[in-house]
Amino acid sequence: MALILFLHGPSSSGKSTLASELRRQSERPFLHLSIDHLRDSGAWDPARYPDWPTARPAFFDGFHRAIAGFAAAGNDLIIEHILDTPGWHRDLQDLLNSHNLLFIGFDIALETLNAREQQRGDRPIGSAAADTRHIHDRLHYDLHLDGSRPVTETAAEILQTLCNPLPRSRFFA
Repeated sequence: MALILFLHGPSSSGKSTLASELRRQSERPFLHLSIDHLRDSGAWDPARYPDWPTARPAFFDGFHRAIAGFAAAGNDLIIEHILDTPGWHRDLQDLLNSHNLLFIGFDIALETLNAREQQRGDRPIGSAAADTRHIHDRLHYDLHLDGSRPVTETAAEILQTLCNPLPRSRFFA
C-alpha cells in the first residue's frame, strides 16, 4: 500500500513548489508526478496534437493509470493535479482506492494567482482565474491550506499530519 499526497488547487497556486519542499523535508522518498513534468521534459507536447480536445481524454486516462501503476508498485507519491473534468475524480477514486491518500486543497487570493501566472509565462493567462471559479466544487479535503503561507511551514504541517495514522481519506467520499 502506497502513501499518496494529492495536491489539488488552481494553476499557479504553488503545488510544484510545495511538492519540492515536501521532498526536501521528508525522510520518506516520494516520487513526484505531474503533467508539468511530462510537458517540461518534452515527453508530452500539447502543440503536437492537431486535435487536442479529441486526444485529451486518452492522455489523461493514461496519466491516471500511470499514477495508479506507480502506487501499485509500492511507490509513495506526491501528485499534483487539477480535477477539472467530470469523471476524473471518480476514475481516480477507483484506481487509488487501495492506497493511503491525503487529499490537500489549496486556496490562494486571485490577485496572487494572477501575479504568479504572469511571472511564470508558461501557461495561458487567465487559466488560474478560470480554475478558481470551480476548482473546489463538491470536493472534500483532508487538509485545506492557504497557498500564500510560507512553503516551509506548509510542508512541515503536512509532514506532521503524517506522524499519526491517517483515517480513510475524504478523497474517497
